[in-house]
Formats: sequence, structure tokens, C-alpha cells
Amino acid sequence: MENLFPKLPIADWIDSFVDWLTSTFAVAFDGISTILETVVEGLVSLLSFIPPYLFIILFTLLAWKLANKGIALFTFIGLLLVDNLGYWDPMLDTLALVLSAVVISIIIGVPTGIWASQKNTVKQIVVPILDFMQTMPAFVYLIPAIFFFNIGVVPGVVASVIFAMPPTIRLTILGIQQVPSDITEATEAFGSTTSQKLFKVQLPLAMPTILAGINQSIMLALSMVVIAAMVGAPGLGADVYRAVTQIQIGRGFEAGIAIVVVAIILDRITQNIGTKKQGGVTRK
Repeated sequence: MENLFPKLPIADWIDSFVDWLTSTFAVAFDGISTILETVVEGLVSLLSFIPPYLFIILFTLLAWKLANKGIALFTFIGLLLVDNLGYWDPMLDTLALVLSAVVISIIIGVPTGIWASQKNTVKQIVVPILDFMQTMPAFVYLIPAIFFFNIGVVPGVVASVIFAMPPTIRLTILGIQQVPSDITEATEAFGSTTSQKLFKVQLPLAMPTILAGINQSIMLALSMVVIAAMVGAPGLGADVYRAVTQIQIGRGFEAGIAIVVVAIILDRITQNIGTKKQGGVTRK
């Protein structure tokens, strides 16, 4: 069927725009690449410096402190299983990638969410962008990441940040805007400044919702880090990708179990932090 109107050259526009970005900001992209590589390699070195059994004990105690005994027991058994299957080093690579992506998502996402919650104009601009980011297929983010940063660790982190950031921004906006109006009006009546109202009232009350957004960002970052193995990102995703390409069902299943263990541990710990924070705010 012939089109009534000429086809819009969207692909050509995007290619031209990417070429312009690459030539104009090449130095900036090189700097970002160097910084991200240094951060991820530093995290991997730090995590690898700790002996596996000491790491397991420390992480189990952390799960006990931040969550509960059940999660601590699962953490202990799950990490022992990962070590037993021989996926300890890939797990540390995956953990370093996820931590890097989530920290960057928080650094950018929370202030953006705060800004959008205070300025309706900013919110009207940010929300459609978030809709676009969340509906775009995850694999599409790998294309510009490769183009700007080549293959390896950096495109995996960049794609993970873009993919994982929207929940943090959305739930930061939601959490602050859901603070009861009578509370904010009372703080204004007592003469609180905008910053005092934000940091002493709105953010503490919105913290459980913000933590729920961070929890979702962690899960999305983990899923994207696995996909990023297709562009050379290390970790458990690389083992899954190799197993798929070589039709090694057993090896792929083992690597999948390791990913599930990491995902459950991170998910349950962060969920329980949010629950405890909610309980603390309620009691106050």
C-alpha cells in the first residue's frame, strides 16, 4: 500500500543528530567513559579484595540488620550456592555494574524528582520524557551507548542508568506530592522556608515512596546489566549470553540461578528498608 505522504526521514534525522553529538562532544564522552570505567573497576577491585566467605558473612549480617532473619538465611545459602557453582567473580562484576548504575540514577533522579515536584512546568516536561524512556525497548538503548562509548563496561552502565532512572524520578515526584496538604500548610503557617519545608517535612514523609522507586531502579538496572552483555559488559549476563549462543542449557540455567539469587537479595533488602522507614514515619 502506497503512502499518501512521503515517508518522514526520522532515521536520517537521528543519524545526523548522533553524528553531530559524537563530533561535538567527543572529549566529554571520553571523559565520561574514563570516569565510569575507573568507578566500576574500583568497585570490582574493592569487592574482590574481600575473601568470598568473609563477604558472605558480612552480607548476611547486613541482610539481618536491614531486613530479617529469613532474608539473612537466604542470603547466606544463596551466596554460598553462587560461589559453589563458580560464578563468584561474574557476580561481583554484575554487582559493581548495578551499584554504579543505581548510584548514578539516584544522584540524577532524586534531585530531578524534587525539582519536578516543586515546579509544575518542569513536571510537564519531565513526565513525557519518562514515558518515552519507559516504553522504548531496552535493546534500543544499547545502540547509542555503543556508538558513543564503544563496547564494554561503559555502554552497559549508561544504558542501565537510562533504563533504570524513571522509577526513581516518578516516585520521588509522587512521594512529595502525596504529603498531606494540611501538614505543608501548617509548616508554612509556622514560617518555614521552602527548603525547610522540603528537607524537614516533605522528604522525610516521602522517603518510603522514594525508596520504593529506588528498589524498582535496582531491579531494572539488574535486568539491563544482563542484557548489556550483548555489547561486551562483563558479569553473569555474559555467561547467560555465551550459554545461549552455544546452546549450553545447563550452564545458562546455572548463571540464571545466580542472577535470581542476586535479584532476590537486593530486592528483599531494599523492600524491607522501605517498610521499616514507613513504620518509623508512621510511629512519629
